[in-house]
Amino acid sequence: MTVLVTGATGFVGLALTEALARRGEHVRTLSRGDHPALDRLVREGRVTHTRGDLRDPSAVRRAAEGARAIAHVGAKTGVGGARAEYFGVNVEGTRNVLDAARALGVARVVYTSTPSVVHGGVDVEGIDERAPYAERFATAYPETKALAERAVLAAHGMRLPGGAVLATCALRPHLVWGPGDTNLGPRIVARARQGRLALVDGGRSLVDATYIDSCVHAHLCALDRLAPDAACGGRAYFIAQGEPTTIRALVTGIVAAHGLTPRVRSLPLGLAKALGAAFELVYGLGRIEREPPLTRFVAEQLGTAHWYDLTAARRDLGYAAPVSTAEGLRRLAASVVADGGA
Repeated sequence: MTVLVTGATGFVGLALTEALARRGEHVRTLSRGDHPALDRLVREGRVTHTRGDLRDPSAVRRAAEGARAIAHVGAKTGVGGARAEYFGVNVEGTRNVLDAARALGVARVVYTSTPSVVHGGVDVEGIDERAPYAERFATAYPETKALAERAVLAAHGMRLPGGAVLATCALRPHLVWGPGDTNLGPRIVARARQGRLALVDGGRSLVDATYIDSCVHAHLCALDRLAPDAACGGRAYFIAQGEPTTIRALVTGIVAAHGLTPRVRSLPLGLAKALGAAFELVYGLGRIEREPPLTRFVAEQLGTAHWYDLTAARRDLGYAAPVSTAEGLRRLAASVVADGGA
């Protein structure tokens, strides 16, 4: 099977590309940049790479030539930057992926979404996929991911050239972390080194995060099972470890894995939201492109519970986290040592 992976130089996209190549699939990739690990796979002949932007329909179509399935991982993430860029990459980019699938007869599309599409700033505890999309979004990222997810799921069952039928599904991995992380882990560690590691309400809220191998495993399960008449067709699934723990335990575990002594300060939720709103205002008025040190969205994510019922993913995808959180932290610590220490 030839699979196109978008966003292949990102954390999840690269890990998925490597996993597909290891099991003998030929992988086509699309990304705006390069990565040494991806370059190596290209030299070995196991990956065909197209450098391009999701907002460019011709680049997406070139990348999808010959693919039988698409894992659409690429996205504009974060909480800073121009709102139009989030819509361009996440919404228009996803439409370009679906258009390419229709035009080229690619019969399977697995979309990497986020649980943030249902998170409206309040505690989310043990919910399943029947939960509705949030009525309000604190930032453009979850808003545009929700729009894109809707488009992907709505495309399920569409007729393709030659009479085939398009099958789609969406995965919502939560707080992906582990070796190779370019987002969550590095931010936590940077603040720990600077002595600025603060958690809302002491990090007491329960969360269920996702180790990178578990996230990749979920994508492989979806790619293997997805079909027009499959139970997972046209549906979205929460993905996590299945081990709810406090935000504090997760954060201090990641910090300790980098050889640092965790020192955490506590910030009340109300104050965190107020500071986030102030930073957003200042950065907006100053047209500062980099992300603020705190936003309302981040404050809500750190100050509320968010863990999910994984029954549907286990039943329809055959998903089960292949690596426990404890083992994931051990592997993270080993990778830090292998890379030269913290």
